[in-house]
Amino acid sequence: MGERIVMLGAGAVGGYVGGHLALHGHDVTLIDFWSENIEAIRKNGLELSGMTLEERQVSHPKTMHLHEVASLAKQAPVDIAFVTMKSYDTEWITQLIKPYLAPGGYVVSLQNCINEERIANIVGWGRTLGCIASRISVELFEPGKIRRQAPKGAASHTVFRVGEVHGLPTERAKRVAELLGVVDGAKVTSNLWGERWSKLCHNAMRNGVAAATGLARAAKSISTKTSVISPSRSAVRGCGSARPSAMSSKRSASLIRRSWFWRVTAMPLRSKR
Repeated sequence: MGERIVMLGAGAVGGYVGGHLALHGHDVTLIDFWSENIEAIRKNGLELSGMTLEERQVSHPKTMHLHEVASLAKQAPVDIAFVTMKSYDTEWITQLIKPYLAPGGYVVSLQNCINEERIANIVGWGRTLGCIASRISVELFEPGKIRRQAPKGAASHTVFRVGEVHGLPTERAKRVAELLGVVDGAKVTSNLWGERWSKLCHNAMRNGVAAATGLARAAKSISTKTSVISPSRSAVRGCGSARPSAMSSKRSASLIRRSWFWRVTAMPLRSKR
């Protein structure tokens, strides 16, 4: 369809997804504030690797330093902007790309945590989608070099779950899932909030312990998981995730903000800015 796509962040997820989209002929531009990363991609291409030799490829997407973003004003407008930065970078990067969105353009949060409301406060709920990357396990280990440390799972596991905040399977959600399908398994979900909470709880159970001990796989079975599972289940039920489509997007976001889990995980990020 010839959409103009930008990846707002060329780190592990943004680079991996954007690199694969470029390999399949899509018009993709990676925008990143790490100058060494952008320069390495321009010089040598974006090196992508995984657990098999077949996954070793070099992609050549377009790139931009932050100070070059203003040049978008003289180019075709952006149809799809994927936010692939940390949560605390969400608002300023969304403000940065907003003037360059096409009239029908929209922003997709391809992030951990729950950032749709932050994006919607800037571009509007009607231009905001969410996407979860489940068990993608990618890392940017050197400038311009990304590797995946989990097998591709299209046959047995759907990595990308794309959804509207209201839960309806719109054509644009289907299109984003179609685009991401060239990277790995992808689908449209009617339960974006449930998918968000599932990923957030999973990360909370594993990431801190894995980072502290270096035992990434062992962290799966650590019994301390239960201290997170039980209260977070209650929080999810309190948000009405059993029937997300029956709730307005604003009410859903409001309930999430009031839950204990949001206050514990998201609010410290705001205080550090």
